[in-house]
Amino acid sequence: MLMIRLARFGAKKKPTYRVVVIEKERARDSKAIEVVGHYNPVASPAVIELQHERIEHWVKSGAQLSDTVKRLVRTVPKPAEQPAA
Repeated sequence: MLMIRLARFGAKKKPTYRVVVIEKERARDSKAIEVVGHYNPVASPAVIELQHERIEHWVKSGAQLSDTVKRLVRTVPKPAEQPAA
């Protein structure tokens, strides 16, 4: 089963996270299928960058969101689409 969850990177006491699509059974920091965002909780304010289109694609393909990623997706609104000219 595929999961969309956080993988920890960064130095000791200064974490940054990547939002990744990965097999549920794999270790937290092992090789991911795709990186779909970044999260930096240390910055003031926290920096959250998500690729909403790719997250929707993976959810439609059967991937599940972790609880933390669900919260991040709700926090960051999807950018409004530009009307066609």
